[in-house]
Amino acid sequence: MTVNGAVDHEASEGMAAAGEAVGRVLGTQAASPLSFWIGLEPGKVVQLDDVVVTRREVPGHGPVLVAGVVTTVEARHEGATYDSDVFLIADGALPAAVVEVAEVRVTRVEPEVFVPPLPGSKVYLAGTGDREQALYFDVMERRIPLGMGRDGLPLYVNFDFLDGTRGAHVSISGVSGVATKTSFATFLLYSIFNSGVLEGEAANTKALIFSVKGEDLLFLDHDNVRLDERARSVYARLGLPAQPFGSVHVFAPPRPGDANGVPHVSARTQGVSAFYWTLVEFCEEELLRFVFADADDERAGYSLLVGQVAARLKAWAEPVGEGGAVMVRGTSCRTFADLVEMLSEQLQDEAFRMDWAGAQTPLGTVNAFLRRLRSAVRPLSPIVRGDLPFYRNHVIRTADAQVSIVDLHNLPERAQRFVVGVVLRGEFHRKESSGTARPLLFVVLDELNKYAPREGDSPIKEILLDVAERGRSLGVILIGAQQTASEVERRIVSNSAVRVAGRLDPAEAARSEYGWLPPAVRDRATIAKPGTMFVAQPEIPVPLAVAFPFPAWATRPSEAAAPVTKASADPFQGLPGVEDDIPPF
Repeated sequence: MTVNGAVDHEASEGMAAAGEAVGRVLGTQAASPLSFWIGLEPGKVVQLDDVVVTRREVPGHGPVLVAGVVTTVEARHEGATYDSDVFLIADGALPAAVVEVAEVRVTRVEPEVFVPPLPGSKVYLAGTGDREQALYFDVMERRIPLGMGRDGLPLYVNFDFLDGTRGAHVSISGVSGVATKTSFATFLLYSIFNSGVLEGEAANTKALIFSVKGEDLLFLDHDNVRLDERARSVYARLGLPAQPFGSVHVFAPPRPGDANGVPHVSARTQGVSAFYWTLVEFCEEELLRFVFADADDERAGYSLLVGQVAARLKAWAEPVGEGGAVMVRGTSCRTFADLVEMLSEQLQDEAFRMDWAGAQTPLGTVNAFLRRLRSAVRPLSPIVRGDLPFYRNHVIRTADAQVSIVDLHNLPERAQRFVVGVVLRGEFHRKESSGTARPLLFVVLDELNKYAPREGDSPIKEILLDVAERGRSLGVILIGAQQTASEVERRIVSNSAVRVAGRLDPAEAARSEYGWLPPAVRDRATIAKPGTMFVAQPEIPVPLAVAFPFPAWATRPSEAAAPVTKASADPFQGLPGVEDDIPPF
């Protein structure tokens, strides 16, 4: 209610929801339906990310809520003219007042009557109900906890923008070692699996994590011995259990030179399987193209030759024995080195070159192809085999556990590219053939800029683009992490409904790819502490500063508690039998 343009403050105060009054809308700064400034009352404090509300009585519409998030806080001496006046004011020789003001970026106007708040209107810290409205949590039918806000209350993301209903995919950026990108990605998965949003689909929903950072992610199903009661209370406030992932299986490459194909891990001994591809599978599935998975390979001009040779291998390779070896045009190949040597001899022989490469392929292109192929022998020999039992289970699969971890840290970068490309292609084709988006598959891939760089093309980049553009309809959700979003293919980042930034390099933060961060938040991201993330989602106009809780699962071998052994159904198990009497000493 107004009289000659003046606001009836008593009525305004009566309309406000319960919450502490912190100040009034300034009249010296223009207020708009999108942003306004407030002057803080003496003794009152607001900080960045606080949610505040004010109300205005609009004729014909009733009370209108204007809610927003504090994005800037400033303090100054009112009455000072020169910088040196601060000393006179401090000594009491010059009268002046300390004034604190804050800028508020409007997040919601309810009902949608877009009028500015009137100068002099009281502004309140948002109470529970107003906070829910201001951040759109009240309209999120399926929401999952992201962590805690600076006000100590939970923050959420709308699951509709994660599962493909209205959007999909997550892009996480930040400085390596400081931004805690992988930790946030695993907490996001944990929140999805344990928040109840999946309902009956929780048991069948899967996650596939490619791990390149040592053995830190191999103990997600172990309790974290460093978890204290304070951290447990945070999980309770988020409505989540403080426990490790319940179902985890690890896949690791075989140890180099090991004739038995033992997984190349040191700290974990249970729930680990070795993965590799036999030469039979390499030829039948035309995996040669993933040997040339670098963007430089596409620019080199021999990509057509790669396809021709892969097609010939598929047509001419015949299985030999039970170890996955092949016979190609009379030559037996038991190792990847054997296969490369056979191709070298055939392509260098003028009598056979045309059969493999065609008449139009220049000799220089063939030689460049062979040089690149020979350089792949050492990195790929441990995982492309023809000397291990063919009947052994060696395939990376997501059916065995809710979370499947592919450990890549012991493989060279060339082999890492091969594994990521082949596994993603297989899982994507599997989802395509299933004909349904449910159950969902979440794929966590770090160093996304390495697999889908902005410049150039590669088989892996093609697959990731397919996931970004069609994965939503197939139920394949990408959670990609990278140090520099500016170096990742634009279409992959732009198709991510949820964007997250941790600690950013100042030069990187200035890039246009971070335009979703307001200037003040960009500056804050350059000094953000580990565990603080800025999360943008389509429904909320400003990014939320989120502090996610300390992991309840082990994030490195030293944090892993011994797994609890379930009691056996046999009450006599463990007692000495006929063949295992207790020795008398």
